[in-house]
Amino acid sequence: MHTVAVLALDGVIPADLSIPVQVFELARLPDGRPAYEVRVCAPGPQIDAGSFALRAPYGLDALADADTIILPGTADPAGPVPEQVLDALRKAAADGTRIASICVGAFVLAATGLLDGLRATTHWQGTALLASLHPAIEVDPDVLYVDNGQFLTSAGAAAAFDLCLHMIRRDHGSAVAAGTGRVCVMPLERDGGQAQFIVHEPPAADGGATLEPLLRWMAANAARDLTLADLAAQARLSPRTLSRRFREQTGTTPLQWLHHARVRRAQHLLETTARPVERIAAEAGFGSPTAFRDRFRQIVGTSPQAYRRAFRLS
Repeated sequence: MHTVAVLALDGVIPADLSIPVQVFELARLPDGRPAYEVRVCAPGPQIDAGSFALRAPYGLDALADADTIILPGTADPAGPVPEQVLDALRKAAADGTRIASICVGAFVLAATGLLDGLRATTHWQGTALLASLHPAIEVDPDVLYVDNGQFLTSAGAAAAFDLCLHMIRRDHGSAVAAGTGRVCVMPLERDGGQAQFIVHEPPAADGGATLEPLLRWMAANAARDLTLADLAAQARLSPRTLSRRFREQTGTTPLQWLHHARVRRAQHLLETTARPVERIAAEAGFGSPTAFRDRFRQIVGTSPQAYRRAFRLS
C-alpha cells in the first residue's frame, strides 16, 4: 500500500491539512481496498493550529517510510522552518520520496533548496514573496499546480484537490482518481495548467456567459470530428468570442480542452476494456491511431500500451 505522510508544523492551515487526509483516505482500488495509508506527523508532541491544538500520532521518523510527503501551508509562510524538518525532507528526497506542497506549503519545500532551478507555484497572494525569497525558483502564479516528477506544488486550498487527484491518477490510473473525485464531489476535469483565478464576463442577456452547457455537450460529443466553428455554432458565439471566453473561464482553448476530454475517454477504455488501440482511437474521436498515440503521449507522458499495462483493471 502507498503510504502518504502529511507533515503538520506550527501554524498549519487546517484546510491544507484536512484536504489531503480526506482525499487519500477516500481513494479506493477497484477491489475496494484502500489505495493509501495516511499518516499525520509532526516534529513535536503538539502542534499549534491556531483555533485548536493538534497531537499527531507520528513523528518525523514517519517521513523516512513514506512514499509521498505532503506539506500543508502555515499561517506564517515566510517564518523559519525547524532545521530538523529540513534535514528530514532532504533525506527523504535523496531516497526518492515524492514531496508535494499545498498552498503556501511551497515555502517549506523551497526552504529545503529542493525546488531550486525548478518551476513551482503557490497561492497567488504569495507568489511574489516566494519569488523574492527564493530567486532560484521559477515561480508561476497562473497555474493550479506544477508537477516536476518528484516535487509538486499547488496553489490555494481548492487546488489541493486537483493536485491530490492528479497524484492518485499517476499512481493508480484515471478510473481510481475519478472514483475518488466523485466521492469528494470534485470533478476530474482541471489540469495543472488552468489559471488559479478565473475572470468571468458579466452574464449575457440570454445567460450565455457560462460555458457549462457547452462543456457538457463537448464531453458528450468528444468522439465527433469537431472544429472550432462547430463549437462556436453550438455556443451561438463567433469563433473569436468563444476562444476568448473559453480561455477566461477554463484557462485553455476549446480544442485543447477537447483533446484532453478525448484522452480521458481513451484512458477509461484502456483501463476497463481489452479493445485494440486502433478501435479505442476511433471511439475516443481521434482521426487515426498515429494521431491518437502522439496526442496521448503528449498529454499523459507515456504510450497507450504502456498506460494499459500499468493501469488495466483486472
